[in-house]
Parts: sequence; C-alpha cells; structure tokens
Amino acid sequence: MGRIEIVEGDITKEKVDVIVNAANSSLLGGGGVDGAIHRAAGPGLLEECKDLRSSTLPDGLPPGDAIATRAYNLKKVKWIVHTVGPNRHAGETDPEVLRRCFANSLSLARGLRSHSIAIPAIGAGVYGWDHLEVARIAMAEADMEKHKRGGIEKIRFVLFSHDAKETWIDARMEMPD
Repeated sequence: MGRIEIVEGDITKEKVDVIVNAANSSLLGGGGVDGAIHRAAGPGLLEECKDLRSSTLPDGLPPGDAIATRAYNLKKVKWIVHTVGPNRHAGETDPEVLRRCFANSLSLARGLRSHSIAIPAIGAGVYGWDHLEVARIAMAEADMEKHKRGGIEKIRFVLFSHDAKETWIDARMEMPD
C-alpha cells in the first residue's frame, strides 16, 4: 500500500520519480509552479513542449488531461507530468475536470512505472479554486491510487505555504482510514 504525505516546500527540489506541473494549456511556461518548473528544468523542457505543440497538441493541452515529458535539468526527477487545471476565473467551475487532473496525472505516472510522485495544489492560486476543495478532490484520488495493485508507493503533495499545508492536512484528516 502507498502512503500520502503533505509538505510545505519547493516542488523543484523534490527527489521523486515524477513531479506534476500545474501547467497552462500552451505548455510553454508561465508563472507560479509552471514557471518554476520550466526555469529549473531548463531550455530542453521548453523545446520538448514546443515540439508537442507543433505535433500532437496544436491547440494546447486541454484542462483535465495530462502528458509527460523528460525532466532535463531536474536531476532528482525522471519525468514531469503536465496537467492543466480548470480556471474558475474563466468560468471553468466543474470539479470533475479538476478531479481528472489528479486522476490522469497519477495514472500516467503509474504507466511510467513510477514509485513516487510530487503534486502541487493544481487549480488553487491563480486559477481561483479554494484550497480545501482542491485538497478534498486530490486526497480522494490519492486514496484510490494507494489501494491499487502496482500503484504509486509515495504520493507527496507539495504546498507553497504553511496555511495551504494546514488546509491540506485538515482535508486529509477528513478522509476515512
């Protein structure tokens, strides 16, 4: 069985098989977690994302979907899984799309034979989702993953602030054992 961890920190410093990027649909970098991952991974990541845009994703990555790239300069990581959260400020308010971000990221990481994954608060922050709602959705998906045969052994949620971490811990405490 897998374990779920909640920490405050910088996702680019994690030593895991996969980190999840809360990407924008262009996949070409941006602010927040997306910008930090692109800066840390270096120019190779941007080039691979440009290749994806010119081939399989000409319209960008749709909200809820996930795609993997190499990790480049993130030497402690094997893969980056990119997912696009729904933007509440743009009227994207369906929690099912947010759930798919977590489910598809975990499924893709499992398909890459990953044993550990670090995930940010997808959708919280600039996309306007409440941390508690995001945490509840994420915890439900992580809880299902940890019970799957061959599932990911360590799911680590990496939050950017103490308050966010405490909110996620509260959500975890709500989950049944």
